[in-house]
Amino acid sequence: MKYLLSILSVVGIVLIFVFCPLNTSQSNCEYLRIHIRANSNSTADQEVKYKVKDGVVDALIPLLAEIETFEEAKVVLSQNFHLIENVANEILMDNGFYYGCKAQINNEFFPTRTYEGLTLQEGFYDALILNLGSGEGDNWWCLVYPAFCFTQSENFDNIVYISKIWEIIKNVF
Repeated sequence: MKYLLSILSVVGIVLIFVFCPLNTSQSNCEYLRIHIRANSNSTADQEVKYKVKDGVVDALIPLLAEIETFEEAKVVLSQNFHLIENVANEILMDNGFYYGCKAQINNEFFPTRTYEGLTLQEGFYDALILNLGSGEGDNWWCLVYPAFCFTQSENFDNIVYISKIWEIIKNVF
């Protein structure tokens, strides 16, 4: 299964470059990031942040499976803040944390970041922001659109992007 996920990651990177050539400007190639901020840097807050990440990623996979545009991704996420917050809050409470989660889409500055060979330059990006409690701890971030991080879910029963990626590949080639 790890081999399959590695292949999917490579295919995802190739698709990003096919649809978003390196020499295009940000306005021509939209990225929507996800940024999950832990309550603090305590070991417990950092551990629960990763549990929330896994749960939220699994919840977002079916919502984003058929998304074809940046704007469509933003609308779907905005319409599902309650779902995202409920998933995060349930995980927090199941682990003894009662500070809650707040979801929003915001345009924020991100430093240069490399995701398995794909480098996004520093700059302002729209992002799904999840603040766990105060949101002042270290964070986890990745891409929601194109759905780069969502081909790497830990839940192997919930892999929806396999068929969508194959459809895109068939349409391009």
